[in-house]
Amino acid sequence: MRYDDVIIGAGHNGLTAAAYLARAGRRVLVLEQAGHVGGAAVSAQAFPGVDARLSRYSYLVSLLPKQVITDLDLDVRLVRRRYSSYTPVPSDPSLGLLVDTGDEQATAARFRAVTGSADAYAAWRAFYGRMGSLAERLFPTVLEPLQSRDAVRELVGEGELFDALTTRPLAALLEELVTDDTVRGVIGTDALIGTFASLHSTDLRQNICFLYHLIGGGTGDWDVPVGGMGAVTQSLAKAAVAARAEIATGAAVSHVDPATGEVRWAGGQATADTIHAACAPATLNRLLAAAGADPVPTEDDVEGAQLKVNLLLTRLPRLRDTSADPAAAFAGTFHINEGYRQLEDAHAQAESGRVPDLPPCEIYCHTLSDRSILGPTLADTDAQTLTLFGLHMPARLFRDDNDATRQKALEATLRSLDTVLAEPISDVLARDGDGNPCIEAKTPVDLEEAVGLPGGNIFHRSLQWPWAETPAEVGTWGVETPYDNVTIAGAGARRGGGVSGIPGHNAARAVLDR
Repeated sequence: MRYDDVIIGAGHNGLTAAAYLARAGRRVLVLEQAGHVGGAAVSAQAFPGVDARLSRYSYLVSLLPKQVITDLDLDVRLVRRRYSSYTPVPSDPSLGLLVDTGDEQATAARFRAVTGSADAYAAWRAFYGRMGSLAERLFPTVLEPLQSRDAVRELVGEGELFDALTTRPLAALLEELVTDDTVRGVIGTDALIGTFASLHSTDLRQNICFLYHLIGGGTGDWDVPVGGMGAVTQSLAKAAVAARAEIATGAAVSHVDPATGEVRWAGGQATADTIHAACAPATLNRLLAAAGADPVPTEDDVEGAQLKVNLLLTRLPRLRDTSADPAAAFAGTFHINEGYRQLEDAHAQAESGRVPDLPPCEIYCHTLSDRSILGPTLADTDAQTLTLFGLHMPARLFRDDNDATRQKALEATLRSLDTVLAEPISDVLARDGDGNPCIEAKTPVDLEEAVGLPGGNIFHRSLQWPWAETPAEVGTWGVETPYDNVTIAGAGARRGGGVSGIPGHNAARAVLDR
């Protein structure tokens, strides 16, 4: 069979590309090795006999542009979280910093109580105000051809801040901005989601991660998808099929030949004018090698660095900080042992080959914003879901014995959580239909096996600056490869990472604009 476009992978980016290309009248085939669409952006019944569909791997939305939602007529609803974050003070968890976007006076009072300074909140507001201005100008460029660094610097109009973010380790900026360890940690943690790095790393990978976490939608807000992450990808699949794209699941691609445009998979083969790799670049290189073709450039080190834990609770746990309402604390991002010093200490321990003694992690509660992911009977109770993301858990720690190290990492992470609670988290864990605690942990090795993320890297590879880094890239879409008929349409593209659809959009535009 011959197609205009064959897309490898039916994750959110592959489906985005399929919808755009098919709506342009092209004949499109999407091949997905799993038995369902969605990739890592899926909802699943994680616990036997429990009527709850959790966003199993990815869980919040920030980088999905409104333009993509509008262009594809997606039925996607996002809920803005009033509470940005809650952070118990590492040295005294009976005191916490609650950032409430709906009550500036209360937030300012919390900053004074935690830092002992009347100026800390003003510095915080000024910094995020400048970042907001930068994000508002930068984010629209992710759906346009790449500009040079100098052009982007001029566009955003925050030259001093732009230079600080792009030329020096983030630690230098944090140490100039604030003196308080807790506040530094709250800011710094956005640089480490899925990124194994010190805040002092000179390769600046933490800075790139930080930038992506603060530019989404031009605001940096991270929103809750109503119905869970699966609702987002199901809407994308519906848009693609409505435009007459074909989607084949259970189709594990084994061979990609750019010389002939041939793609082979278990049970079939096709040729295409353009092949779009919505899989990881490392996966594409394996498929190219099967055809005797040269690899596309990518890093050798694609290691992921997170422990992903899903929990179902009978109710929210009580906090050591009795002044904080758990419903407010868990509604935003709940930072646990993520002080500035703690983040650096945990990185050093993991770098030395150890599971951190007190793993830094963060949690959010989907069901405080959207209870539609619970069945009707469960939704009428006090039950809540928690999604925990553990930092500084690189794949190397789990390679020798994934099962044993997963258990060790999970136990350490739950101990870390318990340090900020007034009762053990185990006391409020729900039980599944078999009587087991409703808790599920996924290591980078598990993610590699379950959803094809090399090294468990949620970004497919190291994130890249969202602008051209060489003159040859200026004017391209950041998805091109050495092969004119092969694009990187997944998170491994420049301006990839996160649930965004940006690489899928840009791969389609790279073809349609020819």
